Amino acid sequence: MPGNIRKTTLEECDLLIRNASVIDGTGGPIRNADVAVSGDEIVGVGPLDGIRAQAEIDSTGLCLAPGFIDAHTHDDWALLGTPDMSFKVTQGVTTVVAGNCGISAAPFRVQEGLPDPFNVTPEIQKFSFESVTEYRYAINDEAPAINVRLLAGHSALRATVMGPDLARAAMSVEINRMAELLDKALTEGAAGLSSGLDYPAAMAAPMEEVVMLARVLRHHPNTVYTTHIRDEGDGVIEAIKEALTTGQRADVPLILSHHKCAGSRNFGKSKTTLAMIDAARAKAEVALDVYPYTASSSALIERFIGAAIDVIVIWSAPHPECGGRMLDDIAAEWGVSREEACTKLKPAGAIYFDMDEEDVQRILQHPAAMIGSDGLPGTEKPHPRLWGTFPRVLGHYARDLKLFSLAKAVHKMTGLTATKFSLTDRGEITVGKKADLVLFNAEAISDLADFNDPEQPAKGIHYVLVNGQITLSRGRQTQARAGRFLNSHSQ
Repeated sequence: MPGNIRKTTLEECDLLIRNASVIDGTGGPIRNADVAVSGDEIVGVGPLDGIRAQAEIDSTGLCLAPGFIDAHTHDDWALLGTPDMSFKVTQGVTTVVAGNCGISAAPFRVQEGLPDPFNVTPEIQKFSFESVTEYRYAINDEAPAINVRLLAGHSALRATVMGPDLARAAMSVEINRMAELLDKALTEGAAGLSSGLDYPAAMAAPMEEVVMLARVLRHHPNTVYTTHIRDEGDGVIEAIKEALTTGQRADVPLILSHHKCAGSRNFGKSKTTLAMIDAARAKAEVALDVYPYTASSSALIERFIGAAIDVIVIWSAPHPECGGRMLDDIAAEWGVSREEACTKLKPAGAIYFDMDEEDVQRILQHPAAMIGSDGLPGTEKPHPRLWGTFPRVLGHYARDLKLFSLAKAVHKMTGLTATKFSLTDRGEITVGKKADLVLFNAEAISDLADFNDPEQPAKGIHYVLVNGQITLSRGRQTQARAGRFLNSHSQ
């Protein structure tokens, strides 16, 4: 970062953050600087003596970073149902990428009888839209506390066109209709296409169906294809091959969602999968996201429980009394197998303890790995990643385990993510970028959310700004709700 950057006529500003240890989001060295904000924009970075400000924050001893960008969320609906978004604001997140794993709030026609993962969050029935424009209007009307970049979901497109009859490949006429809807969604500002090929809603979709849809992205610059691959367990190698081939055949940027190697038989396979990703990156644009936990969370599905060492049922529609209990305990009480208990509990959600810590650390360290929470808002006893992902990376993995530097950790949750999702005006502390900022204590930051008490705000986050508005002040959330719908040319 240059030594002294400011607008040439800068004499006053709305807010001046003094004496910060600035981590600018590029991965470069930390340096001391002042940062000036006017309106929703950063207008000065460097020694800024003599500038008048309507308000000042003395950040001595604190780190100032770009607002964190959550690369993988299912917050489409929560932004409208719980617009204060406390579970993101309190961990320094200012922008979320939503619409992942093939399910998105738009374009989507909600209807009865849809298979998993359409029950993954209860608010799907309340906040779904047949066009991205309708969703954008709803976001702008509601004004949530943080920004959103929305992907169009493959499974949502399938449901809209095919109805609940999803246990088959789409016919040519249906693929053409999905392509039309996707093209319209991208024109209206969607960030790209997401898929969830590991779920019943899309398992029957052959690679060719996905390739044909992904090719629509070619006509829309700054869009990406993200995928929850077809198998994250025993078939992870073949599933990675399929995803890489899909990206290559469609000739579009690829992001592998929440990369993992699930099940004890697959521990250590990240050495192979990451090598495959590196080989692909030499020829194409490929990245991945990851969350910092050895447990996953999703709908309760019979096929998923076999690879898990332990399973916590977090909610169950027919048996709400079972929320928060271990699946094995429920099965023993009922005198049935795990699989039979699973069937009786559905529709339901679960936490699966199915990963190896060495794999998680290896994936976190990868240079193309962004940080994404994959949290499921609106459920009882959610996975702690919903509240704790970003402080956990900064505190546990960067500071305590020294897995990577603090600057590198911040890059994985700011500048890198902004680049991959074409958020050209965010992700760095530079003059002209939007004033999405987080001020935190690097020595104190930590995640307090755990599996017993998952809805706990993080420790060590002092201030959060979203589009120049103070959204968290001295650790307490304000009434500011300055979030926006973002496209690749966001303002």
